[in-house]
Amino acid sequence: MKKALLAAALMSAVAAPAFANMQLAQKYSCTACHAVDKKIVGPAYKDVAKKYAGQKGAEAMLMAKVKNGGSGVWGPVPMTPHPNIPDADLRALAKWVLSLK
Repeated sequence: MKKALLAAALMSAVAAPAFANMQLAQKYSCTACHAVDKKIVGPAYKDVAKKYAGQKGAEAMLMAKVKNGGSGVWGPVPMTPHPNIPDADLRALAKWVLSLK
């Protein structure tokens, strides 16, 4: 019984950040153009994670890309800038995206 409760607590602690960061993606309408595992307008989050896996500075680069927008990396459709997203939320989103595999 104690082991089952401990396992459940650990699983919810691990899942909570992922759920919270998906909520951030929904809050800032990121999910209008992106999904975890399929291309919509922009690339799937998992494809972004794969492309930048292990790259030094990837988190800061993604934060800047979301804040400032950009084009050409994933095709001709530009990503609009999102300058009003607080840096703490940008960091949480970037970390979350990069953690997806």
